[in-house]
Amino acid sequence: MSPVAATEFSRIAILSSLPGARLADLASRMRREDVAPGKTVVIEGEPGERFYVVLAGMLEVSQAGRGRRTLLRPGDYFGEVSLAMDIPRTASVRAVTPATVASCDRATFDEYVRPVFAD
Repeated sequence: MSPVAATEFSRIAILSSLPGARLADLASRMRREDVAPGKTVVIEGEPGERFYVVLAGMLEVSQAGRGRRTLLRPGDYFGEVSLAMDIPRTASVRAVTPATVASCDRATFDEYVRPVFAD
């Protein structure tokens, strides 16, 4: 897995408000992952351990009993609800096209991302 460049976060609206040095620190703690079409990234009902941002491709968000809810594109993010509220995943997310995501663990989310949602 290759490192994530801070410049890749400039198109993530929620993260673009972070000062440059803080954004670079966050990027250094993120893990990049290429996701094949059809692969599920998170599963509804499972514990949430990571926060994700979409760097490339499209991913489908679905919920049991409700079907497809939305499509995520570069610049979108997911996984924050489970981490912020300490509840199981509220939806499943699956790659529709080849995709690239960057993710961080709960501690990194709490330190860098959670304060942005509070603003």
